[in-house]
Parts: sequence; structure tokens; C-alpha cells
Amino acid sequence: MPHRYPQEAVTRDGRRLLIRPFQRTDSEALFDLFQRLPEANRRFDWNRIDDHGFIESWAQNLDYDQVFPVIALDGSRIVAEVTLERHQRGPLRLVGRIHWLLDPAFRGVGLGTLLVNHFITAARLRGLRHLTCMLISDLEADAVQVLEGLGFESHAFAAYGTD
Repeated sequence: MPHRYPQEAVTRDGRRLLIRPFQRTDSEALFDLFQRLPEANRRFDWNRIDDHGFIESWAQNLDYDQVFPVIALDGSRIVAEVTLERHQRGPLRLVGRIHWLLDPAFRGVGLGTLLVNHFITAARLRGLRHLTCMLISDLEADAVQVLEGLGFESHAFAAYGTD
């Protein structure tokens, strides 16, 4: 059965959040989330999250079949964004990639685990057989621990993300 939205989620410290797909009208709130992230996280993100125009363009050109973005809201404030990316054709059509960013005030309370579990189920419902996540291991050690705790295998590539 597909996910139904919106959904309520509760963090380990008792905060109640709303989980739903990202919509075009959320671009300003998403940009605000990205600005609350530490500089190192913004600098090494795979996308140009410091560029307001990039965020706005992405929001206006949503394609849920290729990139399925979900947000967690604390009231009207976005506190997490997670995406499931996939290829429609070719040898990687059964492989999805998870990418997520959490507001620093919501780290360590189980939100990352909750969202990854949500996307494990979403990936299965979309017919995916494998999930990957690319992280910078020393910068995102907490995220590596979350994934390993959920059964993901860690593979380090020395100097892969060299800057």
C-alpha cells in the first residue's frame, strides 16, 4: 500500500512533526532550512543549496518519478529534507539513492532513522531493489552510523570527495 500523506512523526524527545512530499510552494522554507545548516554541510552538499535560484528552479520543475522529495515540518518550518533519486531506464533503474539534510536542532533524536526507514519502504513500493547514499564520512559520521544501524554497508573511497 503506498504511503499516504501527510503523516505525523514523533521524535525520541517527543516533538511531533508532519511528513509530506515537498511542493513548489515550499521553496522559500527549504532555502531557510539550508541556511540553518553549518557551513561545512552546505559547502560539501551535492547540490548548490546556497543558490536561491537553484532551489526555486528545482521546485518549479519537480518530477516525482525521478526525484521524490519529502520534508518534515515543525509547524511551518522545514526541519528535514530527504530525497529518493532514481533512474527510469538502464542498468541502474533498480537502484535508488537517498540524500537527506536535517536541521541541527533535530539531529540525534531519531529523525534521520525515521526518514530513512520511510524511504526504504517507499523504495520497495517503487520496485527498487537497492539503495545507496553518498556521504563524506568524517563530516557526516552520524549519518554513516544511522545507515549502518539500518543494515547499509559502508564503503570508503579515499580522496573521492577531495576539495
